[in-house]
Amino acid sequence: MLRSPRTHSPHSQPPHTLISRQLTLISTESYFHRLPNMNSIRLRPAWCRNLAGARCSRHNTPTHCITSSRNSSSSSSAAAVSKAEANYKIIDRAADFEKKQASRPPFDNSNAPILVTKQPNPTWQYGDGVPGRDLTIPHRQIDPYAADRAMVDNYKLLISAIAPRPIGLISTRGKDGSKNLAPFSYFQVVDHDPPTFIVGFSSRPGAEKDTFRNLQETGECVINTVSEDMIEAVNAVAVDAPHGVSEWAISGLHEAPAAVVQASRVKESVFSAEAEVVDVKVLGEGKSGMSKAGVVMLKAVRFWVREDATDEGGRTVDLEKLRPIAQLGGMAYGRVKETFELPRRRWVDEVVKSERLAKMVNVREETKKD
Repeated sequence: MLRSPRTHSPHSQPPHTLISRQLTLISTESYFHRLPNMNSIRLRPAWCRNLAGARCSRHNTPTHCITSSRNSSSSSSAAAVSKAEANYKIIDRAADFEKKQASRPPFDNSNAPILVTKQPNPTWQYGDGVPGRDLTIPHRQIDPYAADRAMVDNYKLLISAIAPRPIGLISTRGKDGSKNLAPFSYFQVVDHDPPTFIVGFSSRPGAEKDTFRNLQETGECVINTVSEDMIEAVNAVAVDAPHGVSEWAISGLHEAPAAVVQASRVKESVFSAEAEVVDVKVLGEGKSGMSKAGVVMLKAVRFWVREDATDEGGRTVDLEKLRPIAQLGGMAYGRVKETFELPRRRWVDEVVKSERLAKMVNVREETKKD
């Protein structure tokens, strides 16, 4: 049962519960024994530096703060960067966007209850596959590295095919104390014990992204969720503002203090996770004038969840309160208005109820005899 909402000022957010994983969060030393060193498995030494033995100046615990070269572009030549920018056209410039918007219905801000429906095919049985799917339609084979295929083609294909994608709004601080806030859809939670996230950074003309650099310099961040009513502010954060202009000011989002890391939480977010860097992998050597791409693995060290959005034990987040936004292809976003449920089945229970499964077992046994 969800907690009853508390009374708050109309200008304040409901309070957030700080969840310290005292019972299930293992020690940092034990953690690094459980999670294999990626560098020792398959990474080039120059790509990833495992600094588990280093000591963080603020917390007397091992960290994976990365010390990498500040030469974030494969070429520091202004001409090379200029040429790269000319070919960097992954952002849709929204031609005639206002005209298209004028013909569209308004966004439904009613916060109507999210509808829970039956599953798509309640009569589905084991072995049915996908009834009604036309399997005669051919598939096209695409070589992502073909000489005549531009990088932007892969970008557009992937973001439209791998969808929906959650958005992680990541807050960081540089070693000079500068603050940064940026949204990422190349982002996902990958484990719960230990709670682990991964975020991807694509290459771009010139220097690497501030978030990528800050994570390598300080080894920590705060991951914040994005709800429907936040999306305009979050989209504004992504504007290519000049250095020194605060994304917090641009968006109007509010900072809230974290418990373990120096970066700020986003107060408007229903859920936030303070996190520390576990590992960094640079992808490829980078093209002329372009920064290097990479992925960062993060371990959560504190959770924050809004009081009215969780249960007494801090075990779940209410979807009605979260109202998550997902990234789709192009400029499109998605929202959750309907859901359905499917239980996880157990073989020992299902085989006695399904004639098809029982027949599969019999065929298997007969095959073994032959």
